[in-house]
Amino acid sequence: MPANTVHAIELRAVDKRYGKAVVVDGIDLQVHRGECFVLIGHNGAGKTTIMKLMLGLTRPSTGQVMVLAEDPASRSFVVRRQALGYLPESVSFYPHMTGLELLDYYAHLKGVPATEVGQRLQQVGLHEAATRRLNTYSKGMRQRLGLAQAILGTPRLLFLDEPTTGLDPLLRRDFYRIISDLRSSGTTVVISSHALNEIEAQADRIAVIKHGRLVACGSLQDLGRQAGFPVRTRLAVAPGSAARVAEQLAAHTRIDRVNDRSIDLLCPENEKMLVLRHIADLGEAVLDISMTAPRLDEIYLHYMNGVQ
Repeated sequence: MPANTVHAIELRAVDKRYGKAVVVDGIDLQVHRGECFVLIGHNGAGKTTIMKLMLGLTRPSTGQVMVLAEDPASRSFVVRRQALGYLPESVSFYPHMTGLELLDYYAHLKGVPATEVGQRLQQVGLHEAATRRLNTYSKGMRQRLGLAQAILGTPRLLFLDEPTTGLDPLLRRDFYRIISDLRSSGTTVVISSHALNEIEAQADRIAVIKHGRLVACGSLQDLGRQAGFPVRTRLAVAPGSAARVAEQLAAHTRIDRVNDRSIDLLCPENEKMLVLRHIADLGEAVLDISMTAPRLDEIYLHYMNGVQ
């Protein structure tokens, strides 16, 4: 990939049709090198199909897909394919192989030294189960093994489709720690997920997909701004002073709620700093302040319910 190329992946006016059914409809998007890019949307929105287009597992009906500056479905991309890692939504392995045998097999396919296999098993917490047959593995163990095979060779591009299915909260934390370490080494990560609350802390940018179309794309802050969501600010004030403080602020921002000890304010994202300056002018009348940006689940519901 040329050194000046900022996009690891680019989709240009991409459609994907199966007969008369339009699964992906005119998608334009770019994934920057080194970022964590997240696809969200309802079941059947087209997220997995978009990921398969990026992987070269299917071709677009119209439009162009470029991955590492090449068509991922072309014959010339075979060499670059070793730079990709993929964890599908439904992990299916040969049940009578052991975890060690399976990873040895994938390491051979990817041209990865066999010495890395043990390291990856240790990394995902399966070292002690390495010689057990896969038909004895729990769903969570199979998911962790799937992650181990996906990160063999430290891929330049890692694709994860609903990756934390079957993992308990502790294992999810460990999973994202591994992903964070890979990103630190330069890996670009593309994730499709319904776990909105856990994924919002991981994402650099988020694409909202609805009925095969891209309806919004950007950082969490960008999406909140595009959706018109206000920033909520809560002020803690001295008992009995809330009404007076609220009256002073009413000329500068929207007062949402007032009680004896606190005031809730709502303001557009682009007015946040101006409101903070007005609050600072109040001096000791304000005991504490907290600001809350819109959550990803709120933004998701906005786009699912409000955008056709």
